[in-house]
Amino acid sequence: MTASRLFRPDWPAASCVRAACTLRNGGVSLAPFSSLNLAAHVGDEPSAVLTNRSLIRDQLRLPSEPLWLSQVHGARVLDADAMAQGGEIATPAQADAAVTHLTGRVLAVMVADCLPVLMTRADGSAVAVAHAGWRGIAAGVLEATVAALGGPPAQPLAWLGPAISQAHFEVGAEVREVFCEHDARAADAFVPNARGRWQCDLYRLARQRLAAAGVAAVHGEVRCTYQQVQSFYSYRRDGRTGRMAALIWIVSKQVSNEWA
Repeated sequence: MTASRLFRPDWPAASCVRAACTLRNGGVSLAPFSSLNLAAHVGDEPSAVLTNRSLIRDQLRLPSEPLWLSQVHGARVLDADAMAQGGEIATPAQADAAVTHLTGRVLAVMVADCLPVLMTRADGSAVAVAHAGWRGIAAGVLEATVAALGGPPAQPLAWLGPAISQAHFEVGAEVREVFCEHDARAADAFVPNARGRWQCDLYRLARQRLAAAGVAAVHGEVRCTYQQVQSFYSYRRDGRTGRMAALIWIVSKQVSNEWA
C-alpha cells in the first residue's frame, strides 16, 4: 500500500463501513496542484485529475466511481441512492452532503481547509458525508445530514477530518455573530486577535452542532490543513491549489472483514 496517499479514520464504525481521507501526495498533478489533486474545477489538467482519481480508486478497491459533488457551501443533502452513476468528470449535482443506504455506492466531498465530516449509523446500514466550512455549518448542513441518515437520534457516529485550525482561521465579526445568534454557546469557538478580528474553531462549531442534533459519538482529531504543508492542500495558505477527498461507502457482508 502507498501510505502517503491516504489515511483511514480511527473510529468504531461497523465492519461493513469503509472510509478514507486522501493526502496531497502520490499523484501526477504538477504545481500548483502537486500532486494528488482530485478536483476537476480548480484549473488542473483533466487528464491528471482522471489519473489521480484512478489511483485512489485502485488503491482503495472502490466498488464504484465516487459520487463527486459540486459543492456550494450550502445545506443540501443529496440522496445518492436516487442518482444514476455518472462519468468520472461528469457534471456533478450541486450539494454539500450525500447519504446512501446501499452497498457499493461511494460518497465523497473535496476539501482544502473546510471540514470533511463522515457519518454512519452504528449498525452500518447507512453512511453519509458532509462538506462543512463555516457557511455550511451555519446553514445547517450537519443537522440536515444527520436527519437524512435517519435512525434513532443517539445512534449515528461522526468523524471529523483535516481542516484549517483555529490558529490559522481568521474571520470577521459578522461570522461570529451568525453563529452566536443561533446559539450563544458558539462564542466559545471564537478567540479575538490583535487585528480586531476573530480566530474561528471549525472543529468546535461542528461538535456543537452535531451534539445539538443528537450525535454523541464524534471522533477525529485536529489535523491542520494550513499548517501541515507536506500533507494537505490549503486554499487559505496557497490560493490556487488542489483538493483532498474524504470518502465513505458500505461493502457487502461477504467482504466486510477485508480491507484494501
